[in-house]
Amino acid sequence: MAYFVLPGKGRRVYRLAIARRIVDGTARGARDRSAAGLARRRTRVLRRALRPSRRLQIGLGPWLRALPARLPDPALTAALSRLAPHVRAAYVLRYVEGLPRYEIRDQLIQLGVRDPWSTIRAAEAVRVPAPRGADRFDAETLRPVRTRSVLPLATAAILTAGLVGALVATEHDDSRATSARPPRLVSAAPGAWTRGARTLDAWPARGDLAGDRAFTRRAAAAWAAAPAGRRAAGGTAQLLYAGRLDGTPLAVMRRGDRLARYTPGRLEVTAAGTGPSAPIALGGGRYLIAPWEPPPETFGGDALPVSGGVTAPVRARTDCGRGPLFHLGSRTVGDLGGPRAADLGYHTPSWRPGGADRPARLGKGARATWDRVACATPRPARPVAAATAHDFWSGRLPHGGPSADWICARLAYAAGGTTGQAVLLGADDRATGACDPARPVSGTWWQAPSDRWYYVAAAGRGLVPHAGGVERSTTRKGLLVGTGTPRTPVALTAR
Repeated sequence: MAYFVLPGKGRRVYRLAIARRIVDGTARGARDRSAAGLARRRTRVLRRALRPSRRLQIGLGPWLRALPARLPDPALTAALSRLAPHVRAAYVLRYVEGLPRYEIRDQLIQLGVRDPWSTIRAAEAVRVPAPRGADRFDAETLRPVRTRSVLPLATAAILTAGLVGALVATEHDDSRATSARPPRLVSAAPGAWTRGARTLDAWPARGDLAGDRAFTRRAAAAWAAAPAGRRAAGGTAQLLYAGRLDGTPLAVMRRGDRLARYTPGRLEVTAAGTGPSAPIALGGGRYLIAPWEPPPETFGGDALPVSGGVTAPVRARTDCGRGPLFHLGSRTVGDLGGPRAADLGYHTPSWRPGGADRPARLGKGARATWDRVACATPRPARPVAAATAHDFWSGRLPHGGPSADWICARLAYAAGGTTGQAVLLGADDRATGACDPARPVSGTWWQAPSDRWYYVAAAGRGLVPHAGGVERSTTRKGLLVGTGTPRTPVALTAR
């Protein structure tokens, strides 16, 4: 029943494994033996099957290994997947489970259906292939899947009494002397992302060592032994990658917004956010990309080689190592120094804040701007999910100065929140402090080729900069030029 009610059109083996997991998870032991208990369990199964949690797709191995020899009829499966959820449930109750109409009505009311009779009539009007009897199976005839052995539980019960005394005697010892229990590593089914939401939870484990239990256990144990604040002890963690990178074994694990990179003898734990599609830096210029992403492209228009979800080495073409990397679908991603690549955007001086801001591939000029902005701004202290460079002023600096552009780079952090960093790109690129991406304005003391100092400032389209603290100032073509003592504090506004 749970199998036929589940939504989606994924592979039958994964749908059946999820269905069995739902059935196993709703068991209440002796309370299920009465007619009322069975009805309550059926309601629990239907609710979970109609709206399955994404967590059910993680760690499906035990249920996949316990599948029956024959699978349900694929024709019936495909036909039912096209029905509305409650109509599908009504059809299964009527023609697969064989319940009378009044029981189906009561069941639909339990599921929150406002008009059960209309739903039942819609199900009765459906024409789908009848289920083959040979493919029919009941949950009662299948033993529940065990995900853990009973032996450790029995052993723990015997040892508990002896351990209590030892724990009391050593409760003041250094907590690091006691090894924490490693997290249990789980992974999403290979096609989980095709049947549910495209989130980081749906990334499957990739790499040629993903099935090496000894290696992944060592990685989990290393994470459990990390210092407090970076430690992941007990519970579960998601395995995203386990493989050899330039001959060195590497495991990448995740819990919440934290990523752990393990190589023998070394563990790095960083906050990386939970964005669904940002490529994960593996090291050596290689990136692990989301399973649903199209093939990445180089800036020359060629396909960037990908093997098992891992790109060939690719690095920013800058001296600082930060900057644009490659095109990924309709967007361009870059390395800003964090554990995941960031989406990069660019706006010309004619763009107004609040206008259209859709992801787009960066052209040659925009990439050249980002090469300079990425190196001129300080390395972000927190992981950045997306960054947009708004070129809010372009012109020539005064008194024989070079052509220049003033940029306000908006940084959207993976954990939430945004900041703005202004950069003056000229003969020598320099950061000029914080800026407001919605109302950009920035200024700095600048030395002209004549060796005289001037205070220069610019603001975004429709704004005029005003500087308090300079001796005299004029504004032409959007650029304020003032005189005064170099490095004197200036109160800068725009209106």
